Amino acid sequence: MTASTPLPYGTPDTPRVSVRGEARLEVDPEIAHIHIAVTARNTDRTTTLEELTLRNTRALDLVKSYGDAVEKLETGLITVAPQFADKGRHERVRSYHGSVHLTATLNDFTVLGELTTRIADLPLTSITGPWWSLRPDSPAHREARRLAVQEAVQRAREYADALGARLTALLELADDGAENIGYPGMARGGYGAAAAPEPELDLEPQRQTVHAQVNARFTMTPPRL
Repeated sequence: MTASTPLPYGTPDTPRVSVRGEARLEVDPEIAHIHIAVTARNTDRTTTLEELTLRNTRALDLVKSYGDAVEKLETGLITVAPQFADKGRHERVRSYHGSVHLTATLNDFTVLGELTTRIADLPLTSITGPWWSLRPDSPAHREARRLAVQEAVQRAREYADALGARLTALLELADDGAENIGYPGMARGGYGAAAAPEPELDLEPQRQTVHAQVNARFTMTPPRL
């Protein structure tokens, strides 16, 4: 290290100032996730599988009928398990329970209330959600990072101005990460079919908080003390 190179911790001739910049934005969500659980139960294993397959197909067809409003539809956990009698010396199967779990991602919130109501109206089908969120590449994350950097520079300048100095160079800019702080707003449907069509749910998208934080280190001219 030469004599003209500033030391990491600063010197009287090249003091260092360390600051933190933060930004927090509230924006509308871009997508919503709903979780669908289709179930079937019967004393016969084959019948249970047939009913589960039929109900799963109905749920899939219903979700797919909304076209481009559904950005993604995924099948998760599938279970088919025997249920044993509580008493007796021997293992005796009382019934078979099956379930299929689906996750749908929607980008059109105008159909969300209608879809959740129609899914909840399917027999032995439950729905949980929605969970509102932003896409990982949402412009909101980029904007939050930009504002955090601006705040770090502004804060460092204010410290330098208070000492009668000015910033001369940026030594380090460390990204502490950006995170989407969203809390699930939920709408639920129960088991069983209703005698008549359910009214459409009026769902209000929950605004998302985007937070970004950076640490920055600058050198500045000697202060006038």
